[in-house]
Amino acid sequence: MRIKRKYEKVMLHPIMTFCLLIFGTIILSGVLTLFNASATYSKVSNIGSYVSDSVYVENLFSLSGLKFIFSNAVSSFASFTPLSMLIITLIGFGVMDKSGFLDSFFYVLTKKVSKRVVTFSLSLVCILASIGGDLSYIVLIPLAAVLFKYGKRHPKAGIICAFASLSCGIGINIFMNSIDSALMSYTLSSANLLSPDYQMSTFSYVFIMLVCALVLACIVTSITERVIVPKLGKYALLDDEEDYFTKTERRALVISLFAGVIYLLIFVYNIIPNAPLGGALLDYSQTLYIDKLFGYNSFFNQGFVFVVTILFIILGLVYGIVNKSIRNVKDLCNGLSYSLDYIGKVLVLIFFASAFIFIFKKTNIGTVFTAYLAGIISKTNFTGIPLMMLTLGFSALATLLLPSSVSKWSIMSGSVVHVFMNAGLSPELAQLVFRAGECATYALTPVMAYFVVYLAFMELYSTNTDKDGLWGNTKYLVPYSFYTLVMWIVVLILFYLIGLPLGIGTSVAL
Repeated sequence: MRIKRKYEKVMLHPIMTFCLLIFGTIILSGVLTLFNASATYSKVSNIGSYVSDSVYVENLFSLSGLKFIFSNAVSSFASFTPLSMLIITLIGFGVMDKSGFLDSFFYVLTKKVSKRVVTFSLSLVCILASIGGDLSYIVLIPLAAVLFKYGKRHPKAGIICAFASLSCGIGINIFMNSIDSALMSYTLSSANLLSPDYQMSTFSYVFIMLVCALVLACIVTSITERVIVPKLGKYALLDDEEDYFTKTERRALVISLFAGVIYLLIFVYNIIPNAPLGGALLDYSQTLYIDKLFGYNSFFNQGFVFVVTILFIILGLVYGIVNKSIRNVKDLCNGLSYSLDYIGKVLVLIFFASAFIFIFKKTNIGTVFTAYLAGIISKTNFTGIPLMMLTLGFSALATLLLPSSVSKWSIMSGSVVHVFMNAGLSPELAQLVFRAGECATYALTPVMAYFVVYLAFMELYSTNTDKDGLWGNTKYLVPYSFYTLVMWIVVLILFYLIGLPLGIGTSVAL
């Protein structure tokens, strides 16, 4: 008990923790520079050959480094992608919440469904939602909090469940997204140096991904129900009064959902290629459909957050008009700003988090560490399961300091794919093992941009008695990461030993 009290006294607010991380990173960059910290790795050049590239730690513990930090403090905050996405999404979210749509919708969802089924469904949706990219964090985390709140459970349990599912399922994509497409290009470039005619399919991982998605959803559900929910207890601000669902609310819900379905059908029709008067939202400068839909310059990639916001506004507005909770323009405008009323401390948290991430990336510490690990893999003589486990472990370690999948794989692919193919293992397996390692630790790193979104909503739903700080909120995620790692180890070994196909036309061995 005395130790617990001491822990509570020294527990820092996330803002102060990020400040310490900023100072620590600056000092560490200076120390590493004194020791000439650097690493060399192999990559595929534009002319199709292996070349060596070196990366160095950049010193920010200097006059020029401090000038750089101060001169870019504003721009790093303004260009921090989660900030704009969060604010825009919360505008639509506020209309749904203020009008009563969320209350009615989640009442229907949770009334006759067991809590475990609700948790499993949320987890599975979050895992599959990785196809939507980073926007999934912005949309599903606040929705998960409200889902648990209206289901008479602690909102933080919903936040933890959603974030763990999204992060531990970052590499589990039944259908390829833009990140998978970028990773595959690096994998194929490395593979073609050893086998010029080698090809990869967009359905290379469909079988193993289906298995892992279901297993991970079960793992997340079990941890949430058995560990997280009992640990958090009852939410102090929950209303014990029984909810009632009137005929007017039922009618408003049906009509608003119908309006939302029509809106979604129009959107879906415009991402169907070669459809009459359709397909307008695709990037036809690309060849593959996945790149047309999720490419960097595609509408889906650049404008999807606004598409979701408009959907939220339509659902809330139609519900409010039918239910008479929105009677005039003033009510609508109040709803638009409703979710932004208490966002002040969230913005402050995002400011310091964005500064830390910007500074850490600038030092190249994560890049040097990843290149160092890639160099070790390139020199190993391991084959089979030991090689898979080594790569998985190094990928997990690298993710802690360099969360970006594309950045990591651009460094590691030249070494990993080469070693795997020489060991008689397929390039697809090399990329899969790399992604498996990411899944294990992606939820634990504060360098990941959307980790601050998780922290922000955890702070938003914290009471005076349950403030956990950055490390306390991270501790909730450790069991998910550990059992995700165990899951991937077991699944990979089983597929390897039995020789099961990873996907359509894809095997473990060459």
